Amino acid sequence: MPRTVRDVVFVDGVRTPFGKAGPKGMYHETRADDLVVKAIRELLRRNPDLDPARIDEVAIAATTQIGDQGLTLGRTAGILAGLPQSVPGYSIDRMCAGALTAVTSTAGSIAFGAYDIVVAGGVEHMGRHPMGEGVDPNPRFVSEKLVDDSALFMGMTAENLHDRFPQLTKARADEYAVRSQEKAAKAYADGTIQQDLVPISIRRTSPEAGETGWGLATADEPMRPGTTLEMLAGLKTPFRPHGRVTAGNAAGLNDGATASLIAAEDFAREQGLPVRMRLVSYAFAGVEPEVMGYGPIPSTEKALAKAGLSISDIGLFEINEAFAVQVLAFLDHYGIADDDERVNQYGGAIAFGHPLASSGVRLMTQLARQFESHPHVRYGLTTMCVGFGMGASVIWENPHFDGGTK
Repeated sequence: MPRTVRDVVFVDGVRTPFGKAGPKGMYHETRADDLVVKAIRELLRRNPDLDPARIDEVAIAATTQIGDQGLTLGRTAGILAGLPQSVPGYSIDRMCAGALTAVTSTAGSIAFGAYDIVVAGGVEHMGRHPMGEGVDPNPRFVSEKLVDDSALFMGMTAENLHDRFPQLTKARADEYAVRSQEKAAKAYADGTIQQDLVPISIRRTSPEAGETGWGLATADEPMRPGTTLEMLAGLKTPFRPHGRVTAGNAAGLNDGATASLIAAEDFAREQGLPVRMRLVSYAFAGVEPEVMGYGPIPSTEKALAKAGLSISDIGLFEINEAFAVQVLAFLDHYGIADDDERVNQYGGAIAFGHPLASSGVRLMTQLARQFESHPHVRYGLTTMCVGFGMGASVIWENPHFDGGTK
């Protein structure tokens, strides 16, 4: 019996405020799975017409799947969030593109007809579980020269990208970073980001006072409004003496979670759920692990080809800012100016933070907001580089498209 491929849509997306990893970060006393639970509950609260029993799957990504990020997070977080026990779940790992892969994997199942609606997202508590905790890379990678030593250290891969493309200077990276902070500050001032943030109760311990108190996380902790080029110029280059990658032109080590509702368009409309974006195509690609930041270029080429589109058809870009140089490499490849107004309109990970496996859905949530205010734009792109040499790209269509008139 022949099957009809169903259109897949982004119904809604939320996230926790992102925190700084470590003892001084706001989530130091908060469990990773509890962050996911809060995000799932917020999706249900915001979409009261959705019967939780109709959810077909909960796919949650984490890069370091141990401790409170282990135990098949999709299943356990679903139960903790109050979903019926009939709702299954699973975990995903594609490093930084974990949540993005949770979306695309479940979207394929929706298109096939196996699911009607799912929860897809990700979490990373880098304070509790630093990148690489507990891993044991096979020594053959280095001994047989399958990859360069630097491939295991993301900051060094960013320095390698600067080496490969000398026109991507530290000055350009710093200038890009300052703009990211400025745009993020403006988005907060305009009340744009807060619309999709889930307030999180947090416990803080004061070693000096010997006291524990409670607070509420309502904003991203890593943001540095007022950052200037002069401030960035004096920062250390931790990955290489006299290098170009600094804490100012890269995302930090962060904690946070995201969650989204992905559905078949016919199901969403039957249930009275919002249709905020329509999935057009997606693709993943591999590159040399030692220049992993180049990954979004071939993955975007593949996604565009599958959709029958060109880069000129993309009216809005959400590019994850793991490192400024990675975004600049993408923009240079496509002949897009560093300050093009279509790119990361609300700022990016350099300002908000990058809790690895959670970030893909942050990109989607921000693009969905931009689609609402840009009905003249038909297509948008969410893309990111991925550890160990990969890129991930998803092309979306704006359901509010009015034919292109501004």
